[in-house]
Amino acid sequence: MRRAFISPTKYVQGENELLNLGYFIRTFGDSALLIAHPDDIARVKEKLNTTSDKFNVTFVEGGFGGECTREEIARLQELAKEKNCDCTIGLGGGKAIDTAKCVAEGEALIIVPTIAATDAPTSHSAVLYTEDGAFDDYAYFKQSPSVVMIDTTIIANAPTRFLVSGMGDALSTYFEARATARSYSSVNAGLPCGVLDGSAPKVVGTKAALALAKLCYETLLEDGLNAKVACDCNLVTPALENIVETNILLSGLGFESAGLATAHAIHNGLTALEGTHHYFHGEKVAFSTIAQLVLENAPKEELDEVLAFCVSIGLPVCLADIGVDTVTVEELKEVARKACIPEESIHSMPFPVTEEAVVASIMVADQIGREYKQKLG
Repeated sequence: MRRAFISPTKYVQGENELLNLGYFIRTFGDSALLIAHPDDIARVKEKLNTTSDKFNVTFVEGGFGGECTREEIARLQELAKEKNCDCTIGLGGGKAIDTAKCVAEGEALIIVPTIAATDAPTSHSAVLYTEDGAFDDYAYFKQSPSVVMIDTTIIANAPTRFLVSGMGDALSTYFEARATARSYSSVNAGLPCGVLDGSAPKVVGTKAALALAKLCYETLLEDGLNAKVACDCNLVTPALENIVETNILLSGLGFESAGLATAHAIHNGLTALEGTHHYFHGEKVAFSTIAQLVLENAPKEELDEVLAFCVSIGLPVCLADIGVDTVTVEELKEVARKACIPEESIHSMPFPVTEEAVVASIMVADQIGREYKQKLG
């Protein structure tokens, strides 16, 4: 059975690390296409100017429109050719980062997240949208970014909700990886379908990826609360550094090389409920992780540990926490239907999963979460 592991070529993280961006541009040439929202550029303009002067590099600002669309990608690729840019930089949140991945197509790519809200920065995949913001397609590239650079000073000065949401996304990593390993399901790090013989080769995760996923969970429990407090104070501490690494690197390597399962599938299903639309990805994944633990009948001690962690840092533990105060069984059936479509990651569980079982797991997880909060008063 084939195994695979994928990761960025280099990951660097530290206070004021953005000042070294010019050094990494220099490894490709002397100019970079900068894909970022104007507001994000404005927040870090002084550092960009400093690194530009220090390393004698040029930033070509792309005027990013805010949505990762085929049209925007084509426009930026043409701009990069016109200006003879030597590399591509994606700076900011998920849409800018995904657009940069698509523009670079796996070559000479530097990713600079300004928030630690998800584990997407290290991956070799992106999500495309239509002009009106609807989902279009997934894109996969031959390799992960060349450089992922994290300036923790910038992360510490972003709203704490982003960091907490990132912890919600990271929370699912170990439990989904564990389920995927038990079922010997394929992982995203594998080769594309048909590369070898026209069939879809099964590619499972490595022990290294599973170990990173477990470390991801352990670090959340150890440093999550202290990192939240540090971010509330806009301060960089060892705990915050550890959680930034956890949210972005450990979770990113974990999900891509060790696999996804029920939590992300239920998250995708929950998008059918309008009340959830105002909540971040990681916030919905946190509740969905509880639903996965219910679905697999995890030990009570483990479920209580996850509930305590979520409540301690302000992550959702029931449907009301993600904007769903009331819900019908028919609405939950629609959530389950979306979560159980053939291509969803829920089928990486080590047992068959039915739509009825998903509905039950969501309802029970909601009840358990509400009762847990009531006990705490």
